[in-house]
Amino acid sequence: MRELVYYVAVSLDGFIAGPNGEFDAFPVEGDHMDAINERFPDLIPTDFAAAIGVEQHRSAFDTVLMGWNTYAVGLPMGVTSPYRHLRQLVFTRSHEAEGEHLEVTAEDPVAVVRRLKAEPGASIWLCGGGALAATLADEIDRLVLKRSPVLFGSGVPLFGQRRYTPERLDEITTTAYRSGVVFSEYARRTR
Repeated sequence: MRELVYYVAVSLDGFIAGPNGEFDAFPVEGDHMDAINERFPDLIPTDFAAAIGVEQHRSAFDTVLMGWNTYAVGLPMGVTSPYRHLRQLVFTRSHEAEGEHLEVTAEDPVAVVRRLKAEPGASIWLCGGGALAATLADEIDRLVLKRSPVLFGSGVPLFGQRRYTPERLDEITTTAYRSGVVFSEYARRTR
């Protein structure tokens, strides 16, 4: 069965974006970038990967899930299919979009993920945002955090508004880089 992996950059105070969706405070240069891009090349936007010479094989991921706000980040620059090397699903009840390998749906995200997990293929990447992550929290198999040495103070929480339900995850690996970025991977405990 396929896994749902929530891979996301997060501030030290638990935000994946600022109050207006800002994410430019996350460091995009430093000793962490080569290692992360080598391990997860499919998580780089298609055009950017081509520009920096990174080959994308869809070996780890073949599908990406996004809420509308995450998807809409590229629209002002004319980017309508940011990860066109992957199957892209955008969850929204109030917007429409078209792009290569892009599907927009108002379907229940939990039902969609359960259906995707039953299909053959590579892992499914939950790109964001926080509200979608809160909705899908019980379906997430692995959590991969790129913690940056920044404080936002407010913004979009890692898991949006979620009911209080403590759950332990097992740490798989943690790597600290000189840039101050700490890359950690966690797996859901067997139920």
